[in-house]
Amino acid sequence: QSISRAFESIYKQHGVAGLWRGVTGAVPRVAVGSAAQLATFASAKDWVCERQWFGEGSWAAVLAGGMVSGVAVAVTMTPFDVVSTRLYNQPVDADGTGKLYRGFLDCILQISSKEGLLGLYKGIGAVYLRLGPHTVLSLFFWDELRKM
Repeated sequence: QSISRAFESIYKQHGVAGLWRGVTGAVPRVAVGSAAQLATFASAKDWVCERQWFGEGSWAAVLAGGMVSGVAVAVTMTPFDVVSTRLYNQPVDADGTGKLYRGFLDCILQISSKEGLLGLYKGIGAVYLRLGPHTVLSLFFWDELRKM
């Protein structure tokens, strides 16, 4: 019915720990994604400027760096998205313990052994369509604000 009802329901069923279910997959996802985004953006932007494809400080160089960064973010974050989604959506016991996976590492190992490494990249196209434009625009505005 509402977000406050969702919090209330989760809290009643699983306590405070229920509100943090799946955090073991979300925290590494954000850390890896942010690291990939910033490192590849700076490197890609410098690379296209060194090749003189676009001028130093050009908005086109920023967009090119953002596009490369968007691909890197999608490639690095997709396995974490898959694991997080599976951890979030797995059925749980009455005490809140997952019935399918014991945790983050167990989930990765099970997916890899049953579906192969490509199983960790299910939905990468959708991830890129979501993160690519977000990355390009975020980095473009960040770069413009930094110039000010």
